[in-house]
Amino acid sequence: MTSEQRQFMLTAAWLFVRHGQPARARVLMEAMVEEDPRDGVSAAALAELLLGDGFGEEALRVLRMADFPQELSRAEAVLETRALAMVGRKAESVRRWKRYLEFRKGAGRTWVKE
Repeated sequence: MTSEQRQFMLTAAWLFVRHGQPARARVLMEAMVEEDPRDGVSAAALAELLLGDGFGEEALRVLRMADFPQELSRAEAVLETRALAMVGRKAESVRRWKRYLEFRKGAGRTWVKE
């Protein structure tokens, strides 16, 4: 898939969501992740759609296959934290968010307690 095709698919998915058709957006994102499971942008978009439908385990699977660029580290942390909480792994969810905060702010500067 070319860069232009990828951008078109992401834009089309965003438009579907904006116009109340998340199922159509999900189909596009599933196709993109199937083509390149390591694409962090597509994985983040698909994970958000899966979480919106209550599919926490599937979202975790998608997130763990992907490589996220540095600029998406917060999105990765938020999505993974939400997915872990959704599937009942609260302690792991808290630890994941704390790891992100420590990475961003330094150890000892986080307000999250286990």
